[in-house]
Formats: sequence, structure tokens, C-alpha cells
Amino acid sequence: MRVWHGFVMVVFLVPLALGLACPAQATEIYGRASTVMEWYDSPDEDTAIPFHQYLQFNMTDIADKGYNFRFYGRLADDIENEVDVDSRLYYAYLEKRDLYDGLDFRLGRQFISTTAGASVMDGLDLDYTFLENYHVKLFGGGDVTEYDGYNVDSNGLWGLELGGFFLDSDLDVNLSYVQKWFDGVLSMELIGFDASYDWEGKLWVYNETQWDYLSDRLSYELVGAKYRFDAPWTLRLEYLYSLPVFSSTSIYSVFAVEDYEEVLAEAVWTIQPGVQSFFRYWREIYDEFDDANVFEAGIEKLRTGKFSGYISGVVRDDDDGQDMYGVKLRTAYRCMPEFEFGVGAEIDVMEREIAYFDTDDSDQDESTNTRLWVFGSYDFTKKVNLEAKFERVESDLWDYYNRGRIRLNLLF
Repeated sequence: MRVWHGFVMVVFLVPLALGLACPAQATEIYGRASTVMEWYDSPDEDTAIPFHQYLQFNMTDIADKGYNFRFYGRLADDIENEVDVDSRLYYAYLEKRDLYDGLDFRLGRQFISTTAGASVMDGLDLDYTFLENYHVKLFGGGDVTEYDGYNVDSNGLWGLELGGFFLDSDLDVNLSYVQKWFDGVLSMELIGFDASYDWEGKLWVYNETQWDYLSDRLSYELVGAKYRFDAPWTLRLEYLYSLPVFSSTSIYSVFAVEDYEEVLAEAVWTIQPGVQSFFRYWREIYDEFDDANVFEAGIEKLRTGKFSGYISGVVRDDDDGQDMYGVKLRTAYRCMPEFEFGVGAEIDVMEREIAYFDTDDSDQDESTNTRLWVFGSYDFTKKVNLEAKFERVESDLWDYYNRGRIRLNLLF
């Protein structure tokens, strides 16, 4: 048995045994089971029918001691054997807050996120809060994205974060550091800094910076500000810089990469509670291609009753010949307490998707130009729900293709 399989079994069986041994009223068990069937055309124009069984499981206040266990994973297969779909363990960890005078811990598979870097990790995360406003986080273990068979000695990561609140808690500042190792070689070394300041609930200024220490270069920068007027207006300005970071052991690390820059300006006007209009402008800045200007203006109805939705127009001005004049539309209507249906469209709009179809799975990405879809949701009871969605998609990879999904959710 692989080491990580045994590790996860221990993390799972220990809280389960404690839960069974403790009085029923001391431990709360709840979660969600989701059965998902999809269908879509593969790159070879064959129809794939992936089947996923998701389970989200929570056990809180184990043995009346404040320990919690959280689990989320899936079993997966393609009925037609056209594409590879993997079973996955997203997270499975034991945690306790205030284990000792401000010390929190998590043990198991978990998502670690700092400005210096993020990863799914099999390991230990310690977070210590002191003097009320300050904290130090220390974590380490195996980097799940870097191994098939778990070997903590050669494929691991560790990091730390120091942070605190200042100026009457209006200023939040954090400094972070992450190292990743692959086959015993230092593959990544990143330093992160982030800060945000909220002035009287009107002006919010924020920054995220990541420095690739191994390559001695800036790899990520986000600077922004949002201002809330006394009138029903908000304005937002952002600057984004991004440069890919590859592992030093990867073949891609020897190739030159291009950075990407973006400037965003946004204005939102609240017409009445639940209804707002917006205008957004992006300046996409490239090294090897002409820059592009993207404009979007529209109106949105937030969910305050039976109806919600938005409509907007998008103009992309690109001297490389990728000018586009498109529209985005989505409407949803709850015609009865149990049933909601809706339609959506993105026509002649360049969209980048970091998920193929299901937000639980980010194996695929693609650029789409046009998407048309219908969807619906029916609540049989407060704990049983059925969702369905059908799409027609045009992309740079296919002329067009259809895809759909049916999802049955059971809460317990």
C-alpha cells in the first residue's frame, strides 16, 4: 500500500472511531452526496460520458473535545472509455481551533493558500494567534500535485506566514514564504507580500506581490483600490501583472515566457435595492501581440425574489484582427418554490474557462467564443435536489459541440 493511502486512512479512521465511541449528542455529522453524469464530445469527436460520485463529509466536535474532521472526494469513470477521468481526494483533515492558547492545527490533505504560493498538501498546518492581532502560520508536508506515489522526503513543500492587523485593525499585512522540492531538488522558492487597508468603510486599497526567488524576478503583482461614494456609486481600479512560474526541474523552465499585464476600471451604480448597472474597461497588454481594449456595459438584477439575471454588451478592440462585438445574457426564474429554470448566452465573447464543465474539476481549460445554455433545478425536499444543464459551445478547439450535465444532490 502506498504511504499516502495509509496516511489518509489513519486520518479518516481516527476521527471515525472517536465519533462512534462518543455520545451521539456530542458529535454532529452532516454532508452532501452528489451523483453527476456528463456527456460531451472528445477532441476525436467521440462522445464521452463521465460519471462522478462526490462525497462531502463533516464530523464536528468529536468526543465533545472540539475536534473536527472534514472530507471531500469523488469516484469517477467514463462509461464510454473515451477520456481519462480520475477519482480524487480533494481534502481529508482533522482540525482543532484553540488547541492551546491561540494555537489551531490541521492534519491531513488540505488546501494551503498564501500569497507566496498555494498547493494541495498532505501534511500539518499550525496557525498561532498572539497578542490578539498577530499570527504566525507554519505548514509542511507532501505536495499532492507533484507525486503519484507519496514520498514526503523527495516531493514536499513547507512554508510560513507572518501577519497582523494594525491601525485599529483597518490595515491587514502578511509576509509569506514557500519552498517546494521535487526528487530531492529545490524546485520552487517564492516570497509573498499582501496588504489591505479599509478607510472608514469607503476606501479599500489592496496589494498582492509574489517574488520568484529562484529566478530572481517578479512573478505576480496585483494593486487595486475601490471607493464607495455616499451616492449609490462605487468605483474600482486594478493593475495586474503575471509571469508564469515553472518548477526548476521542469523542461518548461528553460524556455522564455511572456508576461501579461492588465488594467481594469469599473463603475457600479445601484439603481434600487437588488438592481445595479455597471461599466467595465480592460486594457490587455501583451509583449508579442498588439494590446487589446475590452469594454463591457450592462445591468444586473440580483436575487431578491423570483427573478434574477443580467445582460451586457461587450466590445473587444484588437489591432491583431480579433475585434468582437458580443453580448452576455443570463436569466433565472423560480416559477414555484421547488423549481427554477433559466437560459444563458455568451455570443462573440472571448472567455477563458479554467474548468471544463464542472467547477469541481479543473483538468481542462479552453477559450470559447460562443456559449448557449439552458438549465434547471428542482427541490424534491429540503435535502434532495436535481440540477440539469445543456450547452452548445463554439471554441478555438472545435467548430462547435454540445455538452450536458445532470446532478443529483443529497444532503444529510
